[in-house]
Amino acid sequence: MTLVRPRLTDYHNISVAQAEVDFAIPFLDEDLPLYIDPFLLWKSPSQQDQSLHLNLVNSFNYQNRLIRKGQDDEARRNLIVASECDEVGLGLSATRKGKRIGETIANDILNLFRLIPEYGQYGFTHFEEIQFYIDGISRDRISDFTCNFLKSFLIDYTAQECEEIGIPLSKVRLASLYSTQQNKFLTDVEVELPVHPEKNTPILLVPKRWLRHIPWLNFDDYFKTYCPKDEVINQYGSDERVKILTYNRENYGAIEAYRKEKERHASECQNDPLFKQIPVLSARRKLAEIKSLPTGTTSKADKKFEDAATQLLASLLYPHLDFADTQSRTDSGVVIRDLIFYNNRSVDFLQGILQDYGSRQIVMELKNVRAIEREHINQLNRYLSNEFGKFGVLITRNPLPKAMMKNTVDLWAGQRRCIISLTDADLEQMVEVFESKQRQPIEVLKKKYVEFMRLCPS
Repeated sequence: MTLVRPRLTDYHNISVAQAEVDFAIPFLDEDLPLYIDPFLLWKSPSQQDQSLHLNLVNSFNYQNRLIRKGQDDEARRNLIVASECDEVGLGLSATRKGKRIGETIANDILNLFRLIPEYGQYGFTHFEEIQFYIDGISRDRISDFTCNFLKSFLIDYTAQECEEIGIPLSKVRLASLYSTQQNKFLTDVEVELPVHPEKNTPILLVPKRWLRHIPWLNFDDYFKTYCPKDEVINQYGSDERVKILTYNRENYGAIEAYRKEKERHASECQNDPLFKQIPVLSARRKLAEIKSLPTGTTSKADKKFEDAATQLLASLLYPHLDFADTQSRTDSGVVIRDLIFYNNRSVDFLQGILQDYGSRQIVMELKNVRAIEREHINQLNRYLSNEFGKFGVLITRNPLPKAMMKNTVDLWAGQRRCIISLTDADLEQMVEVFESKQRQPIEVLKKKYVEFMRLCPS
């Protein structure tokens, strides 16, 4: 079965919502657009996370000991190996495959221990500070360094989480695994991990509490808020990134002041959720925007309807339906926009949708029309196949005309395909439920299904 943005749990037919697990459920075909922020481990109340951060920093700082002993080649190789971690699938790659740094950047990093006395003598407290000195180092590299130096923990964590929810493990060989006991990367190490179903490559799971879109210590924040721009311009004649990096290497105090300021505000540093519901007030505004739109395409009303409905439904149906993606398709020359949701089967109603219609994902077709016509129903019906099972939802403005309702009932009676609709009134009821917090908006979708089934022949 071909799914939209398939996840590891979907492939193994495991019914679990993202909100229910401690880790970020990885996509199989692309990266998750998040990164490990080592600062979250440093400020964590968990002694385990604090200990892992200490191990992380010690492992990074050990490269200083190597170059002091004249073992520059080994230190350089360690940084190159640690600079990419495909197993975690974090970042912006569409192929879950990244590229390591080269020798030049590795040498630039090692030279920080030589050029800046404070690092040479005491080492880094937060190794992510390297981004303030080296061009080509950003959030993805910081995340990958963290993954590789903590990979031993992530292997154990992954195995534990997989065993709890039933993801099978396979014996695989890792090209490299850092040993904190030996202070080096071991090669060709056999471990048990989940694997990619097509590539047979190992997959590592990462705790959600470690993830942010942008690290707490980051170049843009430093440049915008703390960088003494006047000094940079006076000394170098420009505020370009490379000039700032040069200034930082010669003025460690500026970075130290920034770091201490960010540490003082550590309580504000929180992990970024993989999905965040819009507030109740925003839901009300989105509903009002939808209700104010005319039907049809005048003044791009159809696009505005699609955008507002997407944002609203993604929040209202969470966490029972995790939002997968929007998808445009063409049917008889008509461009149709769909919402695709993962069916987490977290309630009996959704479990029944899977059992009765084979819908591991649920498709909702957006129609900003005054009245649904037969062709609209046919368009969605043609789309309900092996990919999405035989259950679909029309998101439209008004109740289906009697003739069209009969058409959907006949479709169910003849082919056991179920198409129900959600109207402006239904969205309003969902927002009211969302606001009251007494019940769940998914119950409105269930109510519409129950009402439809009462019309169908027994």
